[in-house]
Amino acid sequence: MITMEHVCKSYRIAKRNAGFGEACKALFHREYEVIHALNDVSFTINDGEMVGYIGPNGAGKSSTIKILSGILTPDSGTVLVDGRVPYKNRIDHVREIGVVFGQRSQLWWDVPVIDSFELLKDIYSIPDPQYRKSLEELTELLNLKELLRSPARQLSLGQRMRCEIAASLLHQPRILFLDEPTIGLDAISKLAVRDFILKQNQMHKTTVILTTHDMQDIESLTHRILLIGKGQILMDGSLDDIRTGNDSIDETIAELYRSYQI
Repeated sequence: MITMEHVCKSYRIAKRNAGFGEACKALFHREYEVIHALNDVSFTINDGEMVGYIGPNGAGKSSTIKILSGILTPDSGTVLVDGRVPYKNRIDHVREIGVVFGQRSQLWWDVPVIDSFELLKDIYSIPDPQYRKSLEELTELLNLKELLRSPARQLSLGQRMRCEIAASLLHQPRILFLDEPTIGLDAISKLAVRDFILKQNQMHKTTVILTTHDMQDIESLTHRILLIGKGQILMDGSLDDIRTGNDSIDETIAELYRSYQI
Protein backbone atom coordinates (compact mmCIF):
# COMPACT_ATOMS: atom_id res chain seq x y z
CA MET A 1 0.00 0.00 0.00
CA ILE A 2 1.16 3.53 -0.83
CA THR A 3 0.29 6.37 1.53
CA MET A 4 1.11 10.07 1.36
CA GLU A 5 -0.13 12.32 4.16
CA HIS A 6 0.13 16.13 4.18
CA VAL A 7 3.26 16.10 1.99
CA CYS A 8 4.81 19.44 1.05
CA LYS A 9 7.78 20.10 -1.24
CA SER A 10 9.22 23.48 -2.33
CA TYR A 11 12.09 24.49 -4.58
CA ARG A 12 14.16 27.67 -4.52
CA ILE A 13 14.95 28.79 -8.07
CA ALA A 14 17.51 31.47 -8.98
CA LYS A 15 16.24 34.24 -11.28
CA ARG A 16 18.05 36.93 -13.29
CA ASN A 17 17.58 39.02 -16.42
CA ALA A 18 19.54 38.51 -19.65
CA GLY A 19 22.91 40.13 -20.28
CA PHE A 20 26.51 40.05 -19.08
CA GLY A 21 25.93 42.83 -16.57
CA GLU A 22 23.06 40.95 -14.98
CA ALA A 23 25.19 37.81 -14.83
CA CYS A 24 27.95 39.69 -12.98
CA LYS A 25 25.40 41.26 -10.64
CA ALA A 26 24.00 37.81 -9.84
CA LEU A 27 27.44 36.70 -8.59
CA PHE A 28 27.07 39.05 -5.61
CA HIS A 29 23.31 39.37 -5.21
CA ARG A 30 21.18 36.50 -6.43
CA GLU A 31 17.39 36.66 -6.48
CA TYR A 32 15.34 33.58 -5.76
CA GLU A 33 11.76 32.49 -6.27
CA VAL A 34 10.16 29.79 -4.13
CA ILE A 35 8.05 27.27 -6.07
CA HIS A 36 5.60 25.18 -4.05
CA ALA A 37 5.57 21.94 -6.05
CA LEU A 38 3.47 20.02 -3.52
CA ASN A 39 1.21 21.61 -0.94
CA ASP A 40 -0.45 19.29 1.60
CA VAL A 41 -0.81 16.29 -0.74
CA SER A 42 -2.54 13.22 0.70
CA PHE A 43 -3.75 9.98 -0.94
CA THR A 44 -3.72 6.20 -0.55
CA ILE A 45 -3.22 3.58 -3.27
CA ASN A 46 -3.97 -0.08 -2.59
CA ASP A 47 -1.98 -3.10 -3.71
CA GLY A 48 -2.63 -4.07 -7.34
CA GLU A 49 -4.33 -0.79 -8.27
CA MET A 50 -3.63 1.01 -11.54
CA VAL A 51 -3.96 4.75 -10.97
CA GLY A 52 -3.71 7.62 -13.45
CA TYR A 53 -1.97 10.66 -11.94
CA ILE A 54 -2.84 13.61 -14.14
CA GLY A 55 -2.48 17.37 -14.21
CA PRO A 56 -1.00 20.18 -16.31
CA ASN A 57 2.72 20.86 -16.68
CA GLY A 58 4.24 22.01 -13.40
CA ALA A 59 1.38 20.59 -11.32
CA GLY A 60 3.67 18.41 -9.17
CA LYS A 61 3.34 14.98 -10.81
CA SER A 62 7.04 14.26 -11.29
CA SER A 63 7.88 15.61 -7.83
CA THR A 64 5.40 13.14 -6.36
CA ILE A 65 6.93 10.22 -8.29
CA LYS A 66 10.45 11.23 -7.23
CA ILE A 67 9.40 11.37 -3.56
CA LEU A 68 7.66 7.99 -3.80
CA SER A 69 10.73 6.46 -5.46
CA GLY A 70 13.09 7.92 -2.84
CA ILE A 71 14.90 10.38 -5.12
CA LEU A 72 13.57 13.44 -3.27
CA THR A 73 12.91 14.12 0.40
CA PRO A 74 9.71 16.04 1.22
CA ASP A 75 9.87 19.20 3.31
CA SER A 76 7.13 17.87 5.59
CA GLY A 77 4.50 15.13 5.80
CA THR A 78 4.78 11.34 5.84
CA VAL A 79 5.30 8.86 3.01
CA LEU A 80 5.02 5.11 3.33
CA VAL A 81 5.37 2.55 0.53
CA ASP A 82 4.73 -1.00 1.75
CA GLY A 83 5.70 0.15 5.23
CA ARG A 84 8.96 1.76 4.10
CA VAL A 85 9.95 5.42 4.10
CA PRO A 86 11.39 5.69 0.55
CA TYR A 87 14.09 8.30 1.18
CA LYS A 88 15.27 6.62 4.42
CA ASN A 89 15.31 2.97 3.30
CA ARG A 90 16.49 3.48 -0.26
CA ILE A 91 18.37 0.20 -0.78
CA ASP A 92 15.49 -1.95 0.46
CA HIS A 93 12.98 0.30 -1.28
CA VAL A 94 14.45 0.18 -4.78
CA ARG A 95 14.38 -3.63 -4.73
CA GLU A 96 10.58 -3.44 -4.67
CA ILE A 97 9.92 -0.67 -7.20
CA GLY A 98 10.44 -0.07 -10.91
CA VAL A 99 10.59 3.41 -12.40
CA VAL A 100 10.35 4.52 -16.03
CA PHE A 101 10.90 8.17 -16.89
CA GLY A 102 9.93 8.78 -20.51
CA GLN A 103 12.61 11.43 -20.95
CA ARG A 104 15.38 9.67 -18.99
CA SER A 105 17.21 6.44 -19.75
CA GLN A 106 18.61 3.72 -17.51
CA LEU A 107 20.23 1.93 -20.46
CA TRP A 108 23.91 2.41 -21.21
CA TRP A 109 24.00 4.29 -24.51
CA ASP A 110 26.86 2.62 -26.38
CA VAL A 111 26.58 -1.01 -25.31
CA PRO A 112 24.09 -3.69 -26.39
CA VAL A 113 20.84 -3.70 -24.43
CA ILE A 114 21.57 -7.18 -23.07
CA ASP A 115 24.75 -5.81 -21.43
CA SER A 116 22.67 -3.13 -19.70
CA PHE A 117 20.34 -5.86 -18.46
CA GLU A 118 23.31 -7.87 -17.14
CA LEU A 119 24.59 -4.80 -15.27
CA LEU A 120 21.15 -4.24 -13.75
CA LYS A 121 21.11 -7.91 -12.72
CA ASP A 122 24.28 -7.29 -10.69
CA ILE A 123 23.06 -3.96 -9.30
CA TYR A 124 19.85 -5.53 -7.99
CA SER A 125 21.59 -8.81 -7.03
CA ILE A 126 19.01 -10.80 -8.99
CA PRO A 127 19.54 -14.58 -8.66
CA ASP A 128 20.38 -16.30 -11.96
CA PRO A 129 17.18 -18.41 -12.18
CA GLN A 130 14.96 -15.38 -11.48
CA TYR A 131 16.90 -13.25 -13.98
CA ARG A 132 16.64 -15.83 -16.75
CA LYS A 133 12.93 -16.31 -16.11
CA SER A 134 12.24 -12.56 -16.09
CA LEU A 135 14.34 -11.96 -19.20
CA GLU A 136 12.60 -14.72 -21.13
CA GLU A 137 9.14 -13.49 -20.12
CA LEU A 138 9.87 -9.82 -20.85
CA THR A 139 11.59 -10.62 -24.16
CA GLU A 140 8.51 -12.52 -25.34
CA LEU A 141 5.87 -10.08 -24.08
CA LEU A 142 7.67 -6.96 -25.36
CA ASN A 143 9.07 -8.58 -28.52
CA LEU A 144 12.71 -7.74 -27.67
CA LYS A 145 14.52 -10.69 -29.25
CA GLU A 146 15.90 -8.68 -32.19
CA LEU A 147 16.77 -5.67 -30.02
CA LEU A 148 18.88 -7.16 -27.24
CA ARG A 149 22.12 -7.23 -29.25
CA SER A 150 21.82 -3.62 -30.45
CA PRO A 151 23.23 -0.56 -28.61
CA ALA A 152 20.54 1.68 -27.11
CA ARG A 153 21.66 4.61 -29.30
CA GLN A 154 20.76 2.67 -32.45
CA LEU A 155 17.18 1.91 -31.39
CA SER A 156 14.13 3.91 -32.36
CA LEU A 157 12.28 5.69 -29.56
CA GLY A 158 9.57 3.03 -29.45
CA GLN A 159 12.10 0.21 -29.37
CA ARG A 160 14.10 1.92 -26.62
CA MET A 161 11.01 2.51 -24.47
CA ARG A 162 10.13 -1.19 -24.65
CA CYS A 163 13.64 -1.97 -23.45
CA GLU A 164 13.38 0.68 -20.71
CA ILE A 165 10.20 -0.92 -19.38
CA ALA A 166 11.83 -4.35 -19.44
CA ALA A 167 14.86 -2.98 -17.58
CA SER A 168 12.61 -1.59 -14.84
CA LEU A 169 10.92 -4.98 -14.36
CA LEU A 170 13.86 -7.40 -14.43
CA HIS A 171 13.95 -7.58 -10.62
CA GLN A 172 10.16 -8.24 -10.49
CA PRO A 173 9.11 -5.15 -8.51
CA ARG A 174 5.74 -5.02 -6.80
CA ILE A 175 5.23 -1.35 -7.70
CA LEU A 176 5.80 0.36 -11.06
CA PHE A 177 6.02 4.13 -11.48
CA LEU A 178 5.53 5.25 -15.09
CA ASP A 179 6.26 8.90 -15.86
CA GLU A 180 5.27 9.66 -19.49
CA PRO A 181 6.14 6.12 -20.73
CA THR A 182 4.58 6.61 -24.19
CA ILE A 183 5.85 10.12 -24.94
CA GLY A 184 6.77 10.43 -28.62
CA LEU A 185 5.75 6.87 -29.51
CA ASP A 186 3.86 5.96 -32.67
CA ALA A 187 0.41 4.35 -32.48
CA ILE A 188 1.66 0.75 -32.80
CA SER A 189 4.30 1.21 -30.08
CA LYS A 190 1.76 2.84 -27.76
CA LEU A 191 -0.63 -0.07 -28.16
CA ALA A 192 2.18 -2.55 -27.47
CA VAL A 193 3.23 -0.72 -24.29
CA ARG A 194 -0.35 -0.41 -23.04
CA ASP A 195 -1.06 -4.08 -23.67
CA PHE A 196 2.08 -5.10 -21.82
CA ILE A 197 1.30 -2.93 -18.77
CA LEU A 198 -2.17 -4.47 -18.55
CA LYS A 199 -0.73 -7.99 -18.75
CA GLN A 200 1.85 -7.15 -16.09
CA ASN A 201 -0.88 -6.00 -13.73
CA GLN A 202 -3.04 -9.05 -14.43
CA MET A 203 -0.23 -11.62 -14.20
CA HIS A 204 1.73 -10.25 -11.24
CA LYS A 205 -0.76 -7.89 -9.56
CA THR A 206 1.77 -5.08 -10.02
CA THR A 207 0.67 -1.75 -8.59
CA VAL A 208 0.98 0.91 -11.31
CA ILE A 209 1.02 4.70 -10.99
CA LEU A 210 0.89 6.32 -14.42
CA THR A 211 1.54 10.00 -15.09
CA THR A 212 0.91 11.13 -18.64
CA HIS A 213 -0.63 13.82 -20.84
CA ASP A 214 -1.92 11.14 -23.22
CA MET A 215 -5.48 10.61 -22.06
CA GLN A 216 -5.83 7.50 -24.23
CA ASP A 217 -3.23 5.90 -21.92
CA ILE A 218 -5.34 6.84 -18.91
CA GLU A 219 -8.54 5.58 -20.53
CA SER A 220 -6.97 2.27 -21.60
CA LEU A 221 -5.10 1.43 -18.40
CA THR A 222 -6.68 2.99 -15.32
CA HIS A 223 -10.01 3.00 -13.53
CA ARG A 224 -9.06 5.60 -10.94
CA ILE A 225 -7.56 9.04 -11.52
CA LEU A 226 -5.92 11.53 -9.18
CA LEU A 227 -5.97 15.11 -10.46
CA ILE A 228 -3.23 17.39 -9.15
CA GLY A 229 -3.05 21.11 -9.83
CA LYS A 230 -1.01 23.91 -8.26
CA GLY A 231 0.55 21.33 -5.98
CA GLN A 232 -2.73 20.06 -4.52
CA ILE A 233 -4.94 16.99 -5.08
CA LEU A 234 -8.10 18.42 -6.61
CA MET A 235 -9.98 15.22 -7.42
CA ASP A 236 -9.89 11.50 -6.65
CA GLY A 237 -12.35 9.49 -8.72
CA SER A 238 -12.93 7.72 -12.03
CA LEU A 239 -13.28 8.86 -15.62
CA ASP A 240 -16.98 8.00 -15.47
CA ASP A 241 -17.38 10.57 -12.69
CA ILE A 242 -16.31 13.40 -14.99
CA ARG A 243 -17.67 12.34 -18.39
CA THR A 244 -20.30 14.61 -19.91
CA GLY A 245 -22.35 13.60 -22.94
CA ASN A 246 -20.41 12.29 -25.91
CA ASP A 247 -17.28 14.38 -25.35
CA SER A 248 -13.96 12.69 -26.11
CA ILE A 249 -11.62 11.93 -23.24
CA ASP A 250 -9.38 14.87 -24.23
CA GLU A 251 -12.33 17.28 -24.25
CA THR A 252 -13.48 15.88 -20.91
CA ILE A 253 -10.08 16.42 -19.28
CA ALA A 254 -9.70 19.89 -20.83
CA GLU A 255 -13.06 20.89 -19.37
CA LEU A 256 -12.01 19.46 -16.01
CA TYR A 257 -8.84 21.59 -16.06
CA ARG A 258 -10.88 24.67 -16.91
CA SER A 259 -13.33 24.02 -14.10
CA TYR A 260 -10.46 23.96 -11.59
CA GLN A 261 -8.71 26.89 -13.31
CA ILE A 262 -5.45 25.02 -13.77
